[in-house]
Amino acid sequence: MPSIDEKKRLLRLQAKQQRTIAFALNPNMGEQVCNQLLASNKLPSKQIIAAYWPLGDELDPMPLLNILDSLGHQMVLPVMLGAGKPLIFRTWSPSDDLQDAGFGTREPTEDKQTLEPDVILAPLLAFDRRGFRLGYGGGFYDRTLEKLRQNKPVSVYGIAYAAQEMNQVIKGPYDEPLDGIITELGVTLF
Repeated sequence: MPSIDEKKRLLRLQAKQQRTIAFALNPNMGEQVCNQLLASNKLPSKQIIAAYWPLGDELDPMPLLNILDSLGHQMVLPVMLGAGKPLIFRTWSPSDDLQDAGFGTREPTEDKQTLEPDVILAPLLAFDRRGFRLGYGGGFYDRTLEKLRQNKPVSVYGIAYAAQEMNQVIKGPYDEPLDGIITELGVTLF
């Protein structure tokens, strides 16, 4: 019988293929996702909102980040401190220079303020209707959410193409649930 880790590894391969196809069909879906979140009125004003710098065929949150920044939200981006450690979040605005963070991603420089977000817009490979996400396997978001949720309420929304939905994502013992998912079709709360 394959372990949970092996099952997740195989599921990640399948999910990556689905996302690659969705991206190829509409690489500029980020604007539609932005419109869905804004139309939903799910974000109270003046929140600290964490997002991510897009990699490869991830859904691009940049249109959303730019609008949220213009609406007065404090935007933060994740910073990796090393394997096995939770992420921290540093302030970001569209005019900021970012530094190379490895793996093709970018992050705010060390001189930017570190803040704990109220809302996290998380990347993912797949999601299900129970509110679980399939990430990349490093556990960074799960460790981070567990730590943040001990200090204050934090809402976490996955950002994805609707085609990234799976019937059931394999849930491990440390997997933290999403509060909702935002796709080009709308916002779904769990």
